[in-house]
Amino acid sequence: MRAALVVGDLRVQMVVRRDGRRSFTIVDAAGVTVEAAEGFLRLFEGSGTQRTYAYFLVDHLRWLVREGLAAESVRLEDLIRYMGAAGAKLPVPGERPWRVAPRRPYGARALQVAAACVKGFYLHRCALGVNIALRAGLDARRLPARADRDRRMLGHLTRSVPVNPLAVFRPAAAHPKMLPDQARPLLLAAVTTARDRLVVTWLADGGLRIGELTGLHLADLHLRADAACGQCGPARARVPPAGEP
Repeated sequence: MRAALVVGDLRVQMVVRRDGRRSFTIVDAAGVTVEAAEGFLRLFEGSGTQRTYAYFLVDHLRWLVREGLAAESVRLEDLIRYMGAAGAKLPVPGERPWRVAPRRPYGARALQVAAACVKGFYLHRCALGVNIALRAGLDARRLPARADRDRRMLGHLTRSVPVNPLAVFRPAAAHPKMLPDQARPLLLAAVTTARDRLVVTWLADGGLRIGELTGLHLADLHLRADAACGQCGPARARVPPAGEP
């Protein structure tokens, strides 16, 4: 195999093998392969994941050097602190910025990949008998949600699912198919009959979804001047004033 000269820092090194295959590893300032990283990345030989994990892992190893920590003795609290330094929204008092210009903080998707890479790296080390105290924290599990059961064969028998303690958990965003908060008053201002106002209020109290509104737009709610058609029936039913029979 042949490799380009690498000097100056921990970095990712691409290795072109004699058969044309390309591998990615991590080398130190002297160009020597970092054995701990090499063993982990070798698990993904021949896949694009190897290159992706190599760049995420080298960033973590550089952070360890800056903090004066060793992979053989790092704690779970240190790994969580790294995720905060890399861009996760974590309460880490006094944490110095790590991924600053020109290395910008990771985005949400990159943080998820980084968490999977770092967890996999240390679980691999634990399997080799190195820093096995980390295993208990990294092998955390939680009760399965309905979505977890739906994704699994025989999901009804699932009692727990693995969870990554380094992953970024953000508040659940509003479902994209749900109407925004201001939709109810706007709809009530647009309809003109008591029946329509009743339907809007009823569905809003129960959780109005866009799919339901789409059907109502053509069949039940008179939101357009030309909504009446042969299939939908009369355009509007007259609502008698209060007191009129």
